[in-house]
Amino acid sequence: MNLSAEIVEAVRQAIDVDRLSATAVDLVGIPSPTCDATAVLNRLAELLEADGFPTERPEAGYAKAPAVAARFDSGVPGPVMQFNGHFDTVHLPFIAPRIENGILYGSGASDMKGGMAAALEAFRILKENKFLTAGSVLYTGHDLHEAPWGDGTQIDRLIEAGYVGDAVMLPEYVSDRLAVVGRGLAILKVTLSREGIPVHEVLGGMEQPSVIAAGAELITRINELDQQLSEITDGIAGRESMFIGEVRSGEIYNQAPTEFQLTGTRRWLPGTKHEAVKQQFLDLLKQVEQACPGITATGEFHFVRDAFQLDQEHTVVSNFQDVCTNVMGEPLPIGCKPFVDDGNTFSALKNIPAITHGPNAKGAHTVNEEVPIAELERVALVYALTAISFCNGEQ
Repeated sequence: MNLSAEIVEAVRQAIDVDRLSATAVDLVGIPSPTCDATAVLNRLAELLEADGFPTERPEAGYAKAPAVAARFDSGVPGPVMQFNGHFDTVHLPFIAPRIENGILYGSGASDMKGGMAAALEAFRILKENKFLTAGSVLYTGHDLHEAPWGDGTQIDRLIEAGYVGDAVMLPEYVSDRLAVVGRGLAILKVTLSREGIPVHEVLGGMEQPSVIAAGAELITRINELDQQLSEITDGIAGRESMFIGEVRSGEIYNQAPTEFQLTGTRRWLPGTKHEAVKQQFLDLLKQVEQACPGITATGEFHFVRDAFQLDQEHTVVSNFQDVCTNVMGEPLPIGCKPFVDDGNTFSALKNIPAITHGPNAKGAHTVNEEVPIAELERVALVYALTAISFCNGEQ
């Protein structure tokens, strides 16, 4: 659907920046570390119900913090646009919200309560102004997103229960590209251990199986595997990898420890199955045990999200790029998704086209999150116009 200058300006004028700012401050002001987003989701439901949206609270496998789902239907059959995001934040000290010089600061301001407040403003103005002549919009919010504290299962259960649209938009903090491909992610943890207790090197320590030597064997094998994985590449997303971020062992320089621990990541491209990635990891542990007598290798494979790919020929992509041209003056360049998000899950589980686009925000996963209010206003405009274009046009 081609958007007229009149409809673009009408939607722009419909955005209530004061309401948008107040909503963002309200949501950021409620602490919601992953696995404990109950209060902010309750508040979200109150806001939606106060605006007259039919609102549901599906548990989606996590009764402590039921998810939120609200709908607006034009009354005419047509496509369903979904706005989705998480309301949990990483486990860092809580920073209360404040607005200074047009910038919102506080925990979750950039990741991703600010973006979800913008999506909510788009949702509101679509209902208030009857911009939709067909189709409907679904707004969903949930917990359990941020790893390693959350396991991502609440959005999995929502999707499996049918809380999905024909396309989904996610206001994470990617604003400079249209992400069309992204790697999957698993967090890896390995513990190498021997029987017995820590012991001085000259009192029997030298005769014990060395967990540190086994750790060196493990690191060597991981580096060799990473070199092999580097040959599996995508022109946009880069290469597959196995990365070591942390190793630890021992208490003092002349004591033989009983454990060696390693943590890292495994990232893979579309076309690689995460089940095969996990088996590769387990096989690696068996190889280390075989090479190091007296050593037991145990591993944790924390699957975070699968790989992601967006069908660039899908109608919603052209709708979105047309909107970007209208709002920002040009379509976004094609690029990779730098992290994993719920869009990976929508893509992997149901092949639903997922566009990650949010405010130009800073400080995600730090205590210095910030987002310009003007960026939230822009995101609200982009989301409302994309929904109008997608729902009113032909899918």
